[in-house]
Amino acid sequence: MEPADADAYFMFLELRHKIELHRMTGRVIECPIDEMNRPRGTKDAQLRIPPSEPEVGTLLTGWGGELATCRKFAPTARNYTASKLMSQVGLRVSEACGLDLADIKWDLGRFGKLHVRHGKGARGSGSRERMVPLINGADRTLRWFIEDVWGQFAAGSNSC
Repeated sequence: MEPADADAYFMFLELRHKIELHRMTGRVIECPIDEMNRPRGTKDAQLRIPPSEPEVGTLLTGWGGELATCRKFAPTARNYTASKLMSQVGLRVSEACGLDLADIKWDLGRFGKLHVRHGKGARGSGSRERMVPLINGADRTLRWFIEDVWGQFAAGSNSC
């Protein structure tokens, strides 16, 4: 279903059947595509609903458990750490790949902050820098990576 079709469908449901659906299910119907995150450009874009927190937790728990038996620990742990940081503080893939050890500012804020130098730009304006607080256990994730994993990489091979 294309985003325009989904928008029209949910608008129809909201206008005609909102009360009835609420009575039947106990849930209020609303379009999953908000106005700020509506895909622009091609009409071939599909509706993307992000995974729920329990689904992300299940993925990361399973992945963390496999670290003990994986064939190549360091790159697997690096990828696990990047994914965990993305879920904990909302980094994009390109932002996580652009991080370096100097970007961690332990002394800023309560938990520390990440200096994202290669952030997402808005409508072709180029990348924007930002500071991201190390919340939701991201500080512990980074400390584990630096103390237990970082030294296992050969010099100069810390790229994404």
